[in-house]
Amino acid sequence: MTREARRAPEARVRWFGLWDSYFVICYLVTTGLVFTSAVPQTARLIAIGALTLIVPWYAGIGRPLMLRHESDRRNGFFVGGLFVLFGLATAVDLTSAFSLFAIVPMLMMSLAARPAVVAAVLGNLVPVTMLWLQGGATAPLMLFVLLASLLGVALSVLLGLWIKRVVRQNREHAELIEELRRNREQVARLSHQAGISAERERLAREIHDTLAQSLTSIISLVQAADAEVEGAPAVARKHLALVGRMATESLAEARAFVADRTPASLQESSLAQALRRQADGLAAQTGLLARFAVEGDERPLPMAVNVVLLRAAQEAGTNVRKHADARAVDLVLRYGEGQVGLRVTDDGKGFDATEAERGAAEAAPDGSGSGDGDSGFGLRGMAARVAEIGGVLSVVSRRGAGTAVEVKVPLDGAAGRPSGPSAPRPETARRLTEAADDGR
Repeated sequence: MTREARRAPEARVRWFGLWDSYFVICYLVTTGLVFTSAVPQTARLIAIGALTLIVPWYAGIGRPLMLRHESDRRNGFFVGGLFVLFGLATAVDLTSAFSLFAIVPMLMMSLAARPAVVAAVLGNLVPVTMLWLQGGATAPLMLFVLLASLLGVALSVLLGLWIKRVVRQNREHAELIEELRRNREQVARLSHQAGISAERERLAREIHDTLAQSLTSIISLVQAADAEVEGAPAVARKHLALVGRMATESLAEARAFVADRTPASLQESSLAQALRRQADGLAAQTGLLARFAVEGDERPLPMAVNVVLLRAAQEAGTNVRKHADARAVDLVLRYGEGQVGLRVTDDGKGFDATEAERGAAEAAPDGSGSGDGDSGFGLRGMAARVAEIGGVLSVVSRRGAGTAVEVKVPLDGAAGRPSGPSAPRPETARRLTEAADDGR
């Protein structure tokens, strides 16, 4: 049980502990006054006995009812017994009327508001009634007792309303604490689920951008080596050497993303060097003319920006190899004023962005309508990565005119943007990348 869940009953019990102390004080003061009164000893003993019986009557029946804050027949039974004992004590010794200071609050806590006020008024009229029935009282004494009773009625009503308010606020406070506890449990559960989803999304993107692409390249190289093993053994060995190098790099990448560390290719080199190796590897694997260039003054970038641009280059290179049927590809890293960009262009077959966007609208929600066969983790994943650091991804393509993929990232605050699948995603980039992803 949480701290908030325990606090409500503890607060209620602590409040009743104060009331119990007040009740004991009222009992001791009233019995003390009765013990010193001028009535016969037998009357005093009867009055003290009746007042003393109120204590177990309250402790055994009244107190549990007050703690439950519910009304049923037992409440009326308790109030009736209380009136009998109080009336008996007052009938034999009028000094017992001082017990009203304890009886009125008990009436207010045991009954609903209106019945409690009526019972309190009747209780305050008991001393006057008993004095009148006994007879022999002088007019000044009757007037004094009557005025005291009227004052007691007013005080009882005010005290009763205050007690009802305190009890109601205490109950509302307990309900608010319980609601807060439930809300916190729900928030914790939703946060846990969101964390699991975010981690799954991260692993899915990392696997797609590293292991899946590397395994695709390894399969292609093994098939090429198998085709050349008899006719051109030297070429086959070259392919197998690339297979070994790619497997080693993939293993390092897998260890890095499992540990949530910097990609292996960026640990000991700059972004430009990693992108140059990416272009060289693409040329070696496919035979394409892959060129890399840097525009502007090269400078250190936040690691989050480095990772996103490297993954964007890897995804763009994979799409060129799998879909473009191109002869040449150019990678350009541009350092501008307050931003950095990466542009990957090829001279492949391209695609019709309008038709691709219409096909994306008809695709199944799970990505089964996507033409890339990667279950939605192609350029969509690239767009999500770029959006996480506040960048913009644009894809421009026409049939027979090649494709250009460009990423622009502002450097102000890019490193401190939230990371995760729930990060904001620009609508323009989303539509372009959905079109590109389904068309390619």
